[in-house]
Amino acid sequence: MKKIILLCVSCVFVISCSATKTTASLEQIKTLDELVAHQNFSIESDYALPLVTNSLSALQNSGILAPGENIGRISLLNNANELVLKGSQISSKLPYFGEIQQSTGYNGSNNSIVLAGEIKDYRVNKHKDGSYTLKFDAKSKGENFDVIIILYPNLSSEMTLKGAKRFPIRYTGYVRVPKDDTNDVESIKK
Repeated sequence: MKKIILLCVSCVFVISCSATKTTASLEQIKTLDELVAHQNFSIESDYALPLVTNSLSALQNSGILAPGENIGRISLLNNANELVLKGSQISSKLPYFGEIQQSTGYNGSNNSIVLAGEIKDYRVNKHKDGSYTLKFDAKSKGENFDVIIILYPNLSSEMTLKGAKRFPIRYTGYVRVPKDDTNDVESIKK
């Protein structure tokens, strides 16, 4: 009897701890394949996930963050941000939360990640689950960045930006056709 109860409890535990999979529709999968094939997409992020350091921990302990926020996950829902890739050209305006080793703006006034121009060393890898990993190098006015983007079949995204003068930061959000494109397809958030 003990073995049966232990087996049942183990089964319930394993089932409840298994990762939930977000399924994607055929339309979403087709959209993602086209966006990556044409190198024409826009990513809007919902959350910034900076690398938590002692300095950022002190900031969190100061109480200046909004209720429900923590220094490891900052909401960008009311904060305009976007990364656009069109062919080999990139443009972005992403807020940066984290430690900067060397100021990139005049008097430290502009710490956003503003990428513009041509990307280098563009690489794409499609995974068995239908997701894509994109890697490339991009430049801002005074800094080089290694960019890693993971695009999932349900059109969600993860970006990691590693700058030469600052600690890395990750962003999570959604991918879609750029807003100014004539064939605008809205990303489906589920």
